[in-house]
Amino acid sequence: MKNLLFSIAFLYSSFLMAQIMPTGIITPPEKVVYTFQKEYPGKTPEWSIKYVGDDDDEIRYEAKFKTNSISEALAVYDNLGVFKAFESQIPLSQLPPKAQVYLKKNYPAKAIKEIAVVVDDKNKTTYEVGIQKDSKFYDVVFDKNGGFDVIVEKD
Repeated sequence: MKNLLFSIAFLYSSFLMAQIMPTGIITPPEKVVYTFQKEYPGKTPEWSIKYVGDDDDEIRYEAKFKTNSISEALAVYDNLGVFKAFESQIPLSQLPPKAQVYLKKNYPAKAIKEIAVVVDDKNKTTYEVGIQKDSKFYDVVFDKNGGFDVIVEKD
């Protein structure tokens, strides 16, 4: 009898864990997929899920896809299909001149690992430059004109 109860409890807990911790392929709600396909027709995304908010209680669906043969982009939506952000890789030459000058003055070229333009849901544009310094990774953030905004240590 104990073995039967233990087996049933184990079975239910494994089903519960499967619901809480997504693994493998993520299938977002229809509204999210519809919005993505409407904005980026013909693109095939790789979906992931992220929890955000003060208590990690808000769901974000992230669609990573190729914009061309060498650049990747990331589109972020909430669970209702509302656009939250778009991030796309860019070359150094597409950064505003003011940001390029700042980077050349403060970091060696080999420290720069990635560069992206980010547009949020309020249509605010920023530039994020991934820097590796002393075995740590940082995002150096610039405003739309290339003015330094903030540096954030990443995990």
